[in-house]
Amino acid sequence: MNEKTLEKLKILADAAKYDVSCASSGTSRGSAKGGIGTAAGWGICHSFTADGRCISLFKILLTNHCIYDCAYCSNRRSNDVTRTAFTAEELAELTIEFYRRNYIEGLFLSSGVMRNPDYTMEQMLRVVKLLREVHRFNGYIHMKSIPGASRELVAQAGMYADRMSVNLEIPSEQNLKLLAPEKDYESVFAPMRYIQQGMLESAEDRKKFKKAPKFVPAGQSTQVIIGATPDTDKQILTLASALYKRPSFKRVYYSGYIPINNDSRLPALTKPPLVRENRLYQADWLMRFYEFNANEIVNDTHPDLDLDIDPKMGWALRNPSFFPIDVNVAPYEMILRVPGIGVKSAKLIIASRRYGRLNSLQLKKMGVVMKRAQYFIVCRELPMQTVNELTPQYVRRQVSQKQKKQAAELLQYSIDWGE
Repeated sequence: MNEKTLEKLKILADAAKYDVSCASSGTSRGSAKGGIGTAAGWGICHSFTADGRCISLFKILLTNHCIYDCAYCSNRRSNDVTRTAFTAEELAELTIEFYRRNYIEGLFLSSGVMRNPDYTMEQMLRVVKLLREVHRFNGYIHMKSIPGASRELVAQAGMYADRMSVNLEIPSEQNLKLLAPEKDYESVFAPMRYIQQGMLESAEDRKKFKKAPKFVPAGQSTQVIIGATPDTDKQILTLASALYKRPSFKRVYYSGYIPINNDSRLPALTKPPLVRENRLYQADWLMRFYEFNANEIVNDTHPDLDLDIDPKMGWALRNPSFFPIDVNVAPYEMILRVPGIGVKSAKLIIASRRYGRLNSLQLKKMGVVMKRAQYFIVCRELPMQTVNELTPQYVRRQVSQKQKKQAAELLQYSIDWGE
């Protein structure tokens, strides 16, 4: 790698770190004769952080040049930063070189906006076409769709990428117009619709023709910045819930705002709101896998998530009348709502209780976190008092103190290990 390419790599890889929407699951692109790489389950090195982010991809910007001046973006037009850009050939060759060295297993490609959205999209499309058609690369590719890009370019890109995403960035259009006056929701939602339409058409084609090409087989995702605007968690989760109702939508990523620009329109934060970001991921998990609605997690009375306890515990403490439940007779849907019981544990409970009544020891062996669940369930030989006998306020204090202690111990362990 020559010195010029290395310098570009340092600048553009660093500029890409603020985009978190890059999970690599959900596709099964296999190897092909004469090609290299695979996006099958064993072809992606799934290295995830605590909130589910995949860190195995080569995450890079095509360029950090940008015609927009978004207040929250490090690459905005008015920032005095070193600007550079890869050519399509350079980036394709660099990706293949890294893959052959076993540094990466896939590509996450994003970009600042050069000249106009269509021009930028054309350059990004050239990169993925070179990888697929010239280098015969069959590995995972996540490609960002530029807001405002034409339907034709999005349709072409969808035939090469495994996943595509369009960043919403700000949870409400009013605040988006405040921080990014040159953008609007229509320019964001239009490519989202194009991706969805392409996926639906592809699914219909594959019903008729088994070998019809797949269009964005891993679906689409988006990113929302948290803490840059006064939007409530209710607004954020209501938006996410609406997106999840779309058949093509797989993930919403939440990124705590990182104070990188001095701008009077931005809040005076000293560090990213990481606890709030984590709580939003937990709430998102409840909507996707635990059959919760957004208005059950947050509502007009409680528009923001409780930062001291997880959202599932928060719901349970606000609704003590639902508890305690008997795990030996309660339906699966209700068992899922017990704090400390996950999807796997709930399924094991349903399967196991057919052979006899369950006790607390058996529940522990199934993975139930009894320190939380004990306040909300009754079962054979469980001596603990429940939430209604102890009061929700008491349970909240007990749980929040334990969670704070665990977080402090984990932080200290990380510091000690680092030293």
